[in-house]
Amino acid sequence: MVLVTRKDGSREEFLPAKIMISMIRAGVPAGYAHTIAQDIGKTACDGITTQEIEIRAVRMLMARNPEWVKEVLVSLTLPERRPVT
Repeated sequence: MVLVTRKDGSREEFLPAKIMISMIRAGVPAGYAHTIAQDIGKTACDGITTQEIEIRAVRMLMARNPEWVKEVLVSLTLPERRPVT
């Protein structure tokens, strides 16, 4: 099991669904959100930070559609749009 280190220092299990939900809420099509979440999951190692996950997701989105990046970045910075963790 891969554990993610959150911004507050706590650790929790890596769940690709959390990445998918965040991206879908930001307007990324579900199929592509699923692909990104799975790709990140394949390379995630124990202790990966939420910041590193966000960076990887943004890089993958940039390669596909830069417009999606704007929406995802907004969702990462506005607490009311972030999924409950």
